[in-house]
Amino acid sequence: MRIYFLVSLLFCFFYLIFKSKRYMHMLQQNWYNEGNRYIKWLVGNLGKAFVNLDILCVLFIFFKGIYLYIFVSVFYVVLYFIYKFKKSKEQSKKPLVITSRVKRLYVTMFIVYLCFIVPMVIWFNEDYVNVYCVVIGLLIFMNPLIVLITNYLNKPVEKCVFNHFKKLALNKIDGMSGLKRVAITGSYGKTSTKNILNEILNVKYNSYATEKNFNTMNGLMISINNKLDKFSDVFVAEMGAFAIGDIKELCDFVHPQYGILTIIGTAHLESFGSRDNIMKGKFELIDSLPDDGIAVLNYDDEYQRKYDIKSKCKKVWVSLLSKDADVYASDISLSSKGTSFKCTFKDINKSIVLETKLLGNANVYNILEAVALSYNLGLTLEQIEIGVKKIMPIEHRLELKKFGDIDLIDDAYNSNPVGSSMALDVLSMMDGKKIIVTPGMIELGDKQYEYNMEFGRKIAKVCDEVILIGQEQTKPIMDGIKKEKFDLKKVHVLNDVKLAFPLMRELKSETTYVLLENDLPDMFNE
Repeated sequence: MRIYFLVSLLFCFFYLIFKSKRYMHMLQQNWYNEGNRYIKWLVGNLGKAFVNLDILCVLFIFFKGIYLYIFVSVFYVVLYFIYKFKKSKEQSKKPLVITSRVKRLYVTMFIVYLCFIVPMVIWFNEDYVNVYCVVIGLLIFMNPLIVLITNYLNKPVEKCVFNHFKKLALNKIDGMSGLKRVAITGSYGKTSTKNILNEILNVKYNSYATEKNFNTMNGLMISINNKLDKFSDVFVAEMGAFAIGDIKELCDFVHPQYGILTIIGTAHLESFGSRDNIMKGKFELIDSLPDDGIAVLNYDDEYQRKYDIKSKCKKVWVSLLSKDADVYASDISLSSKGTSFKCTFKDINKSIVLETKLLGNANVYNILEAVALSYNLGLTLEQIEIGVKKIMPIEHRLELKKFGDIDLIDDAYNSNPVGSSMALDVLSMMDGKKIIVTPGMIELGDKQYEYNMEFGRKIAKVCDEVILIGQEQTKPIMDGIKKEKFDLKKVHVLNDVKLAFPLMRELKSETTYVLLENDLPDMFNE
């Protein structure tokens, strides 16, 4: 009977491979439980994780002999096909990336399972085979917790791997004595500003910027080790933070001479605890700059103006609202084709007209900050004009696209009150029917309801049709919409963003603009 037991185990493992992929995916999206994020996700999704047919494995206790092995095999084959059917109905926005770390997690996970199964096989006793099968079934049922345990078991290994690659990156960047090092942080606009600055600097220098939204220590290490080379004149590093001390750690690693602080808002308010903590955390970049360094700051951000900067570096202020700033914009003209504005440099009392394909005032701020630093790094006004014209729309950040005869404004990356409000401003100036698709904003702490409700009120003032994704998480937006007495027949609530696209076609008119505002990770799917 041992051979039948082993055959049934193959079906168990076959199902386990596919089930564990989901929880590896959630672990990865929750930064491998950094800040207990995976644990919080599990607690918030107990139904998803543990209310399923897997628990029926307890029925194994009622079967005997060959019927038990048949039932176990059929049970996990059926579960596999049920799982595959459910997965086919879900949208995977960002699939599991099979990195070396994930491979190590899978190996450790199977070792954990084998620690229970190998003794059963070695000391196989047919009298206890029902118990064996129930125990194995319960271990599969508890896979979300097994994945978490595996993550803890792998921490020493991951620490060694991390230290190895960190040392390689440090040796490489420290050996590039002539390299200009720029760091960019802020609550919003980091990635856009980084890409814009890199484009402008490349008119004169050989500039390299961290890829995508790589803004953690791991991201910086990957960028330095894999991409930075001896021909690079400038390294532009995006820096993200979730708590006080994060930016300082990154600055101690990169040692930037130049820094840009975009804006201090409420992104990651939940992890920082307060807006003052966000301000202190972001200013760790500026305070770390050397006395001969340069800091580019936003004059229109009251939090930046009131902060007591510790570094003696040169401060360059940018503004859309005040001519007291060192570099300021005026005569801003927005259209569906892009943006143009006059950029004035106060120290030389000269202005240039800058034209870009990018949309919205948010991007004017991003361009101004990049222009201010480029100017201070020796680019001429002509070179700056050329650089700004070269800037291409950044993926998922107010990116204008076509979906058939519908114009999409793809702002799917945004998830903050300022960015969402500015995206609605862009939508409001479009000539045609205006539709928004959004699941709302997250990670805003105890202000989350308030900010989403205000978002709903503004949506009601701008949009002709509203498509909300996720009935539970969009309740605050719905409350805001109701406050504005918006026609609720024009509000459509879906639980899958994929369903929004055929609905757009039904709702469109001759000219239609659809704002895709924020796209939550898979872990927030309802």
